[in-house]
Amino acid sequence: MTKNKQIIADRLAALREEMRRENLSAFIFPSSDPHMSEYVPSRWEGRKWISGFDGSAGTAVVTLHSAALWTDSRYFIAAEEQLEGTEFQLMRERVDSTPSIPEWISRELQDGDSTEIGVDGMCMPLAEAEDMKAALRHLGGITMRTNLDILERVWNDRPSVPLNPVEIHSMEFAGESVADKLSRIRHELLRLGAGGMLMTQLDDIAWTLNLRGSDVHCTPVFVAWLIVAEDTVVLFIKDEKLSPEVKDYLHNEGIAIDDYDNIIDALNSYDGYSLLIDPATTNCTLAQLRGNFNAVNAPSPVPAMKAIKNKVECDGYRNAMLRDGVALVKFLKWLDEAVPRGKETELSVSEKLRQLRSEQKLFRDISFDTIAGYEEHGAIVHYEPTPDTDVPLRPDGFLLLDSGAQYSDGTTDITRTIQLGPVSDLHRRVYTLVLKGHLSLQNLCFPRGAAGTQLDAVARTAMWREGMNFMHGTGHGVGSYLSVHEGPHQIRQEYRPAPMLEGMTVTDEPGLYLAGKFGVRIENVLLTVPYMTTEFGSFLRFEPLTLCPIDTQPILVDMLTVEERRCLNAYHEMVYQRLAPLLDSDEREWLAGKTEAI
Repeated sequence: MTKNKQIIADRLAALREEMRRENLSAFIFPSSDPHMSEYVPSRWEGRKWISGFDGSAGTAVVTLHSAALWTDSRYFIAAEEQLEGTEFQLMRERVDSTPSIPEWISRELQDGDSTEIGVDGMCMPLAEAEDMKAALRHLGGITMRTNLDILERVWNDRPSVPLNPVEIHSMEFAGESVADKLSRIRHELLRLGAGGMLMTQLDDIAWTLNLRGSDVHCTPVFVAWLIVAEDTVVLFIKDEKLSPEVKDYLHNEGIAIDDYDNIIDALNSYDGYSLLIDPATTNCTLAQLRGNFNAVNAPSPVPAMKAIKNKVECDGYRNAMLRDGVALVKFLKWLDEAVPRGKETELSVSEKLRQLRSEQKLFRDISFDTIAGYEEHGAIVHYEPTPDTDVPLRPDGFLLLDSGAQYSDGTTDITRTIQLGPVSDLHRRVYTLVLKGHLSLQNLCFPRGAAGTQLDAVARTAMWREGMNFMHGTGHGVGSYLSVHEGPHQIRQEYRPAPMLEGMTVTDEPGLYLAGKFGVRIENVLLTVPYMTTEFGSFLRFEPLTLCPIDTQPILVDMLTVEERRCLNAYHEMVYQRLAPLLDSDEREWLAGKTEAI
């Protein structure tokens, strides 16, 4: 057994000892933190700590006799590799033969085992906890305890709550004052029948207060709670995180400050008539607390507000994309010249791209760890190279490169599949199918308020015709110097009722992945803008924000329609016109060749 696998075995042994002490037959480790974040501070990486699986999505369950981990198709290959040699069995979500977590737990319990299981209620949303409790009860009278943070007892060197400093996000980039945002929030709360709300999601808090932080990897947020009442607003945060400047700023905005750990006492003593609690995003522990108020269980109004970018944010995006485009052109030109020399790897090109971005004005960080997958690694949807998996790049095949950056005026997210040399007819056909889907969505006009699910099929039609599909979403919202993934709108097969409205940013990223061979994905960020108004209503279209050439080498041109060719050529003309003035003569010449009409 390798050292890491032995570490996992030792942790499981310590956990089970504590489970026996608490008379628990199983314990559930979600991926989330108390704020239901997609990416979490190290303190709450309990699922990673107990299983060794480091993907962004997954749930680990440990019984006294067995262990299993559920994750989605993005991570099937990576999870299988990381769990090898441990007790953990991989459970492939949304595969017909895969049992649900309650089903598996009910099967695994043995005679004499307790019928009580545990989960840290601070790390599971109320709605999920209630569904889990109901399913467990139905499957054998199993009960779920939510008041135990078992990691505090078994994780000896567990990190503390982050204490990184908070900074002001100026009106130059925010475009709307805190007072105006709070006024809009309160107006919406009144419409929902609530006098206040508990705000738990970190990007919502950062957006509302025009503040940013660095508590979460690649995401400029800070750990805190916020209670917005009719006449008061209280920020619950560790005092060490606030400089005198930020304290003065909060005071001037009318924001009171309390300690992060006082949130439970504050909820128990809340004296307003009603408080909105979002059961989908508020953790089970806080959502179940009741003071003298009536709980209004409803979706938070903030994500829908945050999703619609104001003029300043839209202009910021366009400026950020210009600088990002310059960095990408410099990178792709360098890549063309570097790969034939035979010294580059997945990791080295990832670092080169980060370096070139860091030279751009207002660069703050990357927006997620770069996905650089060469050939068969490109078929692993969320593959991230490590020193153990890194491979050299050869002048043949495909490199799938999914990357992004955080700038003070916008967040970028782009994927390009790059032909490094000769490729097969299969490479070219798959690439062209993905491109057809990408262009079809980018060129779409649609009624205002259409749900993303209605748009999703447009990006898949060509590949469906070939009996192919991809299992991830086609598009997600993008924050304004915030989370690279944001809602409520999404473009995906699974129904999401959130309407598409003008001012929303969304990605366009269909893909196809052939296990053991290669993967293809092409992604731009789009801005939803008005198209026309007729007697049939208002219609919207997409404005591409991302500025970077799409590789035309692998395209089977005969597979593209006249409209698809026209869309690609128009996009490339725009890319050249906007980026050329910012490049030197050699870079302009290179870009001219890469954006030639087909």
